[in-house]
Amino acid sequence: MMDQKQALLDKIRAYEFAAVELNLFLDTHPGNQRAVNDFNAYAAQIAALKQQYERIYGPLINFGFGSGSKCPWQWINEPWPWDVVNEG
Repeated sequence: MMDQKQALLDKIRAYEFAAVELNLFLDTHPGNQRAVNDFNAYAAQIAALKQQYERIYGPLINFGFGSGSKCPWQWINEPWPWDVVNEG
């Protein structure tokens, strides 16, 4: 289970890295439509990956600002992190 969780986090980080790089490129090349399209595709993929992560493992950030939040705070469903028995 932990390997799948880590793999999903790594994929999110990789897409975020690519989006930041494209953002920097677009700062100096704002008219490059291919870069704009690529950035938008990466942004959509990041949102989907974060939604998938939060659906399975819970919020990525504090204070209920995760992608699935509908209010300023939200309880997670069990199990809580301290309730999970170490599988390793």
